[in-house]
Amino acid sequence: MRQSTLQDYAQRMLRVLVFIQQNLDRELTLDELAGVAHFSPYHFHRIFGGMVGESVKAHIRRIRLERAAMRLKHSREPVTRIALEAGYRAHAAFTRAFRDLTGLSPTAYRARKRPLPPSGAPSGVHFSPDRPPDAFNPLTQEDPAMDVQIRRFEPQRVAFTRQVGPYDEVGRAWDALCPPLGAQGLLGADTSMIGLCYDDPEVTPPEKIRYDACVTVDDDFPPTGEIGVQTIPGGEFAVTTHQGPYHTLGETYSRLFGQWLPRSGRTSLSAPCHEVYLNDPEGTEPAELLTEIRIPLEPTR
Repeated sequence: MRQSTLQDYAQRMLRVLVFIQQNLDRELTLDELAGVAHFSPYHFHRIFGGMVGESVKAHIRRIRLERAAMRLKHSREPVTRIALEAGYRAHAAFTRAFRDLTGLSPTAYRARKRPLPPSGAPSGVHFSPDRPPDAFNPLTQEDPAMDVQIRRFEPQRVAFTRQVGPYDEVGRAWDALCPPLGAQGLLGADTSMIGLCYDDPEVTPPEKIRYDACVTVDDDFPPTGEIGVQTIPGGEFAVTTHQGPYHTLGETYSRLFGQWLPRSGRTSLSAPCHEVYLNDPEGTEPAELLTEIRIPLEPTR
């Protein structure tokens, strides 16, 4: 079952890679690509990033630049036209991006006509822009360090404040939530501190990212002011513990969605992931911070 699921994920991802390659000259939306792969748009970007090794946007940008390099090398098209075909309206922006990829300006690259250098993409992902990526072979090795359990949780009633903005500013949501609850004696040893993460910064503009800072409360707690109340749904979750600074959580998400999930035989729900903060960031070194990540799973049939 697990191997067949892995093969299915790989085939679906290969279908997306071919589709991207065949449609580089038009805008490609996340919803459209998720539909090609028959994945939910909610978590598609995380699955793609974990399996391919780069975000959807970064992959499309890189493939367009690699195609531009081939055209610079083998055609006499003006650099400005090649830049437009790669999705760059400004010549300076194209030059910067091209230099980041190849180490040369477009003009210098054309003059030297040297072979296209490695792009830095993971093994099995890099392919010529002018042929299908038939060598795509993701997940050739399991990650033995990935300790994931499937656990069931009951619904949880929480008080929460919502932050709309970059994830590195979610401290403001906690600052608005914890002092009032602490003053009421509601932050005890059995209280869970949970973050609900609705958006991925690789996809959603920073100013539109949604995050709920949540603290478990009993049935008698009423909403007041900017503090609301909601019930976090229960069910089965894939659970792992991330150790380290919060800004490195994305690495664990990538491994969960791109490495563990395709092998698990399970499918993620179109629902926010949960982050349960197991120690206090005020008194803990960043390297020692523990965060339990929970991915909601569809019920088994």
